[in-house]
Order: sequence, then C-alpha cells, then structure tokens
Amino acid sequence: MSEQKRRPFVLANWKINMEPREVGPYLEKVLPALADEHQVEVGIAAQDLYLSQMLAAAKGNPLTIVGENAHWEDAGAFTGETSPKALAQMGVEYVLIGHFERRKFFNETDETVNLKTLAALRNGLKPIVDLDEDLSAYGNLVPEKVVLAQLKAALDGVMADEMDQVTIAYEPTWAIGSGEAASADQAQEAAALIRQSLANLYGRDLAEKIRILYGGSVTPANGQNFLCQPDIDGILVGKAALNPEKFLALVDEARKNG
Repeated sequence: MSEQKRRPFVLANWKINMEPREVGPYLEKVLPALADEHQVEVGIAAQDLYLSQMLAAAKGNPLTIVGENAHWEDAGAFTGETSPKALAQMGVEYVLIGHFERRKFFNETDETVNLKTLAALRNGLKPIVDLDEDLSAYGNLVPEKVVLAQLKAALDGVMADEMDQVTIAYEPTWAIGSGEAASADQAQEAAALIRQSLANLYGRDLAEKIRILYGGSVTPANGQNFLCQPDIDGILVGKAALNPEKFLALVDEARKNG
C-alpha cells in the first residue's frame, strides 16, 4: 500500500461523443473554474479534429489537452492514423495508449501498445497506458494476471529514467460504459498490484512516484470512493465527463485529496 502523496489527475475521455458546436460552450464553462488550479491536474482527451481549438482556448490555463491515440511511426503511409510527432509539435502533452476500445474494435495488441508507448516517449509525449481485464487474448490467465501481463508488455524497453513521464490507467473491461463501477476495494487492490509490479520492474522508489488512475463508470456519486484510495491517484472519466458540471464536480472531489 502506497503512502506517498502524488498530485491527483482527473481526466475526461470524450471519445467521439462531442459535436463541433458543443466544444466551445463546454470549455467556456470549464476553463474559468480551473483558472487558479494547482492542487489537481485536470485534462480532457479529445478526438484529433478538436485538439487545435482546445489548445488555443486553454492557452494560459492549467487545463491539459490529451490525444486519444497515436501511431507507432512518426510519419508514413498510415491513412487515418495520428502521428505522435505531429501531436507533440502541436503542443499536446499526453496521449492515451491502449484503451480497451482500441484493443476491441481496432485489434490493438500488447505489441502495438508497446510500440505506441515507445513512440510517444520518443517524441516527448507522456503516455497514459491503459490496462484492462479482457481475458480473450490470454487463455487461462486470471484477471489480475492479465493486467500485469499487459503492464509488463507495454513497458518493455521503457527505461527507468523515462518512467516519470508515464501514467497508468486501470479500467476493468466490464465497468467501461456499463454504469457498474468496480468497488473501491476492488480498484484499490488492482492499483496496489500494479504498483507492486512497477516496483518489481523499476524499484520501489520509482514506483511510488507513478500515478495510477481508475476508470470505468466513474460519476460524481462514486468518484471520491476511488480518489481516497492510497494507490489510486486520479480518475479517467467517460460518460459523466460529457457534462461539464459533472466533470467539475469530480474535480472538486479530487481537490479534497490534493
């Protein structure tokens, strides 16, 4: 169980839910509430076509703009993909890597997640590496072993001096978009296992510095249950974050632990 204090991170994942006409009004509600934010890191992951608009709107504001995906090559004949080099040149700081929906619908594997993690770091992006409990590709492994196998594979080749740029997100597959979140105890147990695995790979001191987020049906009603856990350092929020008031309510909950 971790005792070190890490800065909480509240991250919205819009996926492809927002329409162009909705982006500006959403930011107009959120940005003023974050103008003097220092306790909590607050971010929004959005599809590529909104990133320039959001970066411009958030200039001078603590809001962090996050990419939802990046390819493992910087350039080339990869129609429809996103260059990590281009994201970095735009001013994007973080990028989601290996979300369950990418694995499920776009056939991402441990190998491609690893390549994308390395590509993000190579370009100065901070990867948020997503772990889940999808058993389909792992035979007879139990869920916690799947999570740890994904973690080890994703970080293959990542050096210790790069790990301060990495964030881990744990999202149990069955909780994503289901309305049924993990219990606080379940989430804490998974986060503690992840941190212990990080300690085995990189040493306890470094593992204590890495943030671990929980995602999966997070709402203002249950957010604090996760944020108060010793090994959970933030939340990855999907559906609830499409409502700016609910998103800010979750930021308020995180401030209590900041």
